[in-house]
Amino acid sequence: MRALVVYCHPRKASFTEAVREVVLEKLAAVGAEVRLVDLYAGPFAPVLTAQEHEWYEDESLNRQGIEQEIEDLTWCDTLIFVYPTWWYGLPAILKGWLDRALVPGVAFLMPSEGHPDIRPGLSNITRLGVFTTCGASWWLTRFVGAPGKRTLLRGLRLICAPRCKTTFAAHYLMDSSTPESRAKHLAKVARKMERFVGAAKAPETVNA
Repeated sequence: MRALVVYCHPRKASFTEAVREVVLEKLAAVGAEVRLVDLYAGPFAPVLTAQEHEWYEDESLNRQGIEQEIEDLTWCDTLIFVYPTWWYGLPAILKGWLDRALVPGVAFLMPSEGHPDIRPGLSNITRLGVFTTCGASWWLTRFVGAPGKRTLLRGLRLICAPRCKTTFAAHYLMDSSTPESRAKHLAKVARKMERFVGAAKAPETVNA
C-alpha cells in the first residue's frame, strides 16, 4: 500500500493533528509506504495564477510548478485527507491544492467527441479516505449539503478507480466538544482506519 496523506491545519497540537496521528499509526501497522503532505508547513502555494489558468487545458504546460504533487498523486494507491471543515467546506489552502494539482491529462481527461463528461485519470487510487471536524451539528451540515465531503467523496472519487473504496469520519459540534467526545472520536477513527486498510496487511516475515 502506498498512501498519500494530505493534512491541513494552521495550528500545532490541534485535535485535527491528533486525528492525523491515528491515521498514520494505522497505516504504519499494515506496513504502508506513506507520504505526508502538510499544506500549512509549505512550500505549496495554493493560489492558481493567471498563467496557470491560461495553461490549464494545455497538457504540455499545465504540470509546471506542480511536479511533486503530480508525482505524489500518480504514486499512491490510497489517498487520505485530514482537515477541519470551515463554513461547511474545505479550507482555502486545501481547495487550492485541488485547484492546482488536479490538472487535465493527469487527474482526468477533458470532454471530447463521444465523451461529453470528464473521464477518470487517477485509476491508480483505489482507496479514498476523509477525516474531518465540524463546528456545526450533523443535521445542519447535512441541511447545507456538506459541500466539503461531497467535493472529495463524490467529485474526486469520480476520477479515481471505478470501485474505489471510501471511508469518512467527522467530529461534529467541535466547538463544544469534551475530552470524552474527542477520545470517542479518535477511537472511531482508529476503527474506521482498521477496516479501511484491512485488505492491505503487512507482509509476514518467514524465517528460513
